[in-house]
Amino acid sequence: MEMEDQMESQKRRGISKEDLISERTGSLGCCGWVIVILSGLFTICLFPFTIWFCLKIVQEYERAVIFRLGRITDRKAKGPGIFFILPCTDSFVKVDLRTVSFDIPPQEILTKDSVTVSVDGVVYFRVNDPIASVANVSNADFATRLLAQTTLRNVLGTKNLAEVLSDREGIAHSMQSNLDEATDNWGIKVERVEIKDVKLPVQLQRAMAAEAEAAREARAKVIAAEGEMNASRALKEASLVIAESPSALQLRYLQTLNTIAAEKNSTIIFPLPMDVMSHFMRK
Repeated sequence: MEMEDQMESQKRRGISKEDLISERTGSLGCCGWVIVILSGLFTICLFPFTIWFCLKIVQEYERAVIFRLGRITDRKAKGPGIFFILPCTDSFVKVDLRTVSFDIPPQEILTKDSVTVSVDGVVYFRVNDPIASVANVSNADFATRLLAQTTLRNVLGTKNLAEVLSDREGIAHSMQSNLDEATDNWGIKVERVEIKDVKLPVQLQRAMAAEAEAAREARAKVIAAEGEMNASRALKEASLVIAESPSALQLRYLQTLNTIAAEKNSTIIFPLPMDVMSHFMRK
C-alpha cells in the first residue's frame, strides 16, 4: 500500500512508473558498497565452492527479480537461463509468466430489479511486469482473485435480470476492463473474463416457465384462429366456384371416392349426387 501511495503521488507530480523504479534501484550507499565488495572478495577467494551458490537458473516461462541488500538491482528481471548472484548480499524471487486461470466462486448477487441470482465465472491473467508484481503487492495471485469476486458483484449489481441473462459478453468485457485497470500497478494483465453460469431461484424459474407457457398457448390460439379464418374464406370461394357449374359437384364426389378407395377400406360408401336423386323423384 505504501508503494502504491508513492506511485500515485509521483504520477500526480508527473513522474512515470519507470522513474519511480529507477529511484528505488538507486545507489546502495557507502556502507552497502563496502558489504558488496567484501561479499565479492569472499566469493572470489572461495570460488570453487561458492560457484554453486552464485549460479542460478530460471526456466523459459520464469523471471527472477534480484534484491541486493533489500533493493532491486535492475529495472528488468533476469532470465530465462543462467544468471549470477552474490551469496551473502543478493536474494531473488521467481515469477511465473504463464497464463493463470481460476474460477470465481458462485456469488449471490442482488440485481438492479431486486432479483437474487447466483453467478460464477472464470478469469485468465498473467504477470506482465515481474518487478511490479513482487514490489507492489504481497501476493498478486491472491489479490487478483479477491478483486475479481468484488468486481463481479459490483458490475452485476448495476444490471437487471434481463441484461444479466442476455448480455453476458458485455458484462465480461466490462469486468475485464475494470480488472485490467485495477491490477495495472500490480504488474498483472487480465487477458479474458467469462461468465460461466447464472442460477435463478427455483420459484423464479417456475414463474418464468409458466409465463413462457402461457405466452406460447396464446400464440397457438391466435395462429389456430387465423387458420380457421383463412380456411373459411377458401371454402367460401370454393363453394362459389362449384355453384357456377353443377357438374363440378359430381366431379368432387368422384374425387372423394378415389381418395377413399386409396385407403384400401373394406367398406366403400359411394356418395350419390343429389341431381340424380331429383331426376328419379320427378318420375
